[in-house]
Amino acid sequence: MVIALIVILVIVLAAIGMYNGLVQSRNKVKNAWSQIDVQLQRRFDLIPNLVEAVKGYMEHENETLTKVTELRTSWANATTINEKAELDNQLSGALKTIMAVSENYPELKANQNFSELQEELRSTENKISYARQFYNDSVTMYNTKLEVVPTNLVASLFHFKPEELFKTDSEEARQNVKVDFSK
Repeated sequence: MVIALIVILVIVLAAIGMYNGLVQSRNKVKNAWSQIDVQLQRRFDLIPNLVEAVKGYMEHENETLTKVTELRTSWANATTINEKAELDNQLSGALKTIMAVSENYPELKANQNFSELQEELRSTENKISYARQFYNDSVTMYNTKLEVVPTNLVASLFHFKPEELFKTDSEEARQNVKVDFSK
């Protein structure tokens, strides 16, 4: 009788430990996503300043500036990780276009405000990359816990659901970068 109680107690304590581990992992995933969200918001807060800095120099690039503004508004209204990830990918492409076009405007490149904004965006992009990596690492660890024995038993009992990785759906982002110095 005592041995049976000890075995039951050990099983209950193990289940509690696994449950708490799953909760901690799920919360780490939520925190990791919020870190991405914070950095994306920081980038979106910088965009109006960048657009204003380049407007006067890039009159004929109005389509790109309009697209950046529209993407920023769409991102603010996005509710899911996938929606925000897709808009983030589109915005990254539009920002690359602005930075590439800025190379044609020496006065713009020399503009102190534009240079500072460009550096802020570069720094923010690095932080976003790190936050994405941390998020994906956290999701992988959490999803692994959901699949391995015996934690998967506790996870299914308490209806823990797997999380999605932050990934790009852009074919452009998957292609090799072509570098041509002959121009």
